[in-house]
Amino acid sequence: MNEKTLRALIEAGAVKRVRIIACGALFHVEADTPTGTTTAHTLKGSVKTWSSLDSSAKWVRSLGIGMAQIDISQWQPGQRELGL
Repeated sequence: MNEKTLRALIEAGAVKRVRIIACGALFHVEADTPTGTTTAHTLKGSVKTWSSLDSSAKWVRSLGIGMAQIDISQWQPGQRELGL
């Protein structure tokens, strides 16, 4: 789901929980809604990612979310991204 849709769900009170997930050296955001868990996407349809925790947290905060869970179990800060 893109940012506009996610923002509308947050304003409607449909988002129950937001998580910032680390995978390798990148972070992405997942939101729990009544229909299930969705991942934030860009307008082009790819998963929206950040290279730092603070930039992803600032994006979540800009949506109006004050609390988010952080999962860093798969975080590898020194890992480089594969250029596929």
